[in-house]
Amino acid sequence: MSLNLDAEGETSAFYADGIVYFRSVSNNGYSGDLEIALIPDWFRENILKEIKDNNGVLVENNKDIEPVYFALLFEVDGDKHGTRHVFYNCSVSARPTVESKTKEENIEPGTESLSISADAREDGLIKARTGDDTTTAAYNAWYESVYLPAVTAQANG
Repeated sequence: MSLNLDAEGETSAFYADGIVYFRSVSNNGYSGDLEIALIPDWFRENILKEIKDNNGVLVENNKDIEPVYFALLFEVDGDKHGTRHVFYNCSVSARPTVESKTKEENIEPGTESLSISADAREDGLIKARTGDDTTTAAYNAWYESVYLPAVTAQANG
């Protein structure tokens, strides 16, 4: 339903002789919130590490709380081509928010929210998105597998 990720990182200046002699910039990925209508059981089992018991009940346990990393692929509706995105190295808080409301005159569906972080992979990749020059083949295959750049290094001019 909604995704709100803020960039993380900072710029630090080192001054010498009254000027900025060196500036360091860090890109620490993104963090924020993911709100969806219903977290699917497969996500609860594989990512949140909930355990399905013999009665089919999902059980939360605090014994195994190490994060599971996954790629998050999504599309932004409302622009001309439907820009597609991938965040490569995501993890979520181990527990989603639980929200429920009493039934009133109008029924308003509840949602579930997760705190999500998108960190750099070991090779430095954080995210990718389609653009005006994206090939039709790359665009159409976006959800078949996690997109990896066709060019791994680019000259900085």
